[in-house]
Amino acid sequence: MRRHVSRQTLVFALVLTFAGYWIAPASAQAPLPVPPAPPQQTAPLPQGAPVPVPGPAPAAYPPAELDRIVSPIALYPDPLVAQILTAATYYTQIPDAAAWADQHHYLTGAALTSAMAADQVPWDPSVQALVPFPSILGMMASAMPWTQELGNAFLDQSNDVMDAVQRMRQSAYQYGYLRSGPQVIVRGGPYIEIQPVNPDYIVVPYYDPLVVFAPPRRGFVVASGVRWGFSVFIGPTFAPWGWRTNRFVWNQHTVIINNAPWRRTWVNRTTYVHPYTVARYAGPRPSEDHRVYERSSREREAEKSSRKYKEEHHR
Repeated sequence: MRRHVSRQTLVFALVLTFAGYWIAPASAQAPLPVPPAPPQQTAPLPQGAPVPVPGPAPAAYPPAELDRIVSPIALYPDPLVAQILTAATYYTQIPDAAAWADQHHYLTGAALTSAMAADQVPWDPSVQALVPFPSILGMMASAMPWTQELGNAFLDQSNDVMDAVQRMRQSAYQYGYLRSGPQVIVRGGPYIEIQPVNPDYIVVPYYDPLVVFAPPRRGFVVASGVRWGFSVFIGPTFAPWGWRTNRFVWNQHTVIINNAPWRRTWVNRTTYVHPYTVARYAGPRPSEDHRVYERSSREREAEKSSRKYKEEHHR
């Protein structure tokens, strides 16, 4: 029997901390082509170790269930949706990554990637790529049943998951909630794309799925349904994790991560290794060499009220 996330848990997990406004949508553009698939890579096994046998796939989710599962992230920019979907397939690594990202939230850019290398963070690069977004990792860690559902659905039904994202976007667009703004470009057409205006700055929207995927209530201001706030700066430092090249080729049901098609499925999940140039660490981690500061209550409250806060922690 599937475990459903309560309405209260879903709403709590969705409280991300941003606000903004909309302008008219941009014109549609043709999707970028799919790059050639790299040679299949597999994780090395110790000599004499038994070859892992994948267990039975989970029961298929029907379309209505997939709509529910993707609704919290369907209106995020394409590069961020792609990164969340792939990271969710490593859902057991999310809580540890969320705690580390929260404790090191005061670091950015090269200082953050240097800390990740010094601490030899052991998570898959798809999870590491979300470290600049402690709020998103925190959302995923606080709603693990949902995160596991999302990861398993993407492993076993990736095409159906992408179709569900498009259904939800079409619904929000039809009702007038989803439009271009100063930080995002919404491209309509048979497939709706949501792209950052500047690929080095990724903004996270706040919206209530119970509102934006339903007809507007009488008197409700549609423009307030989706709020966009301050952006997270990624920059070239995080390019090795795939940022700037992550995207969807919607008409081919393909997710591009680090400029290569993502091929991890339920069947090969124990052996698939996606091509990255970042180091993958295993074994005991070195002792923590940085000061750790969880976000303060004032910082968290500022995020909840969609206000840009002054960093209270200094290196």
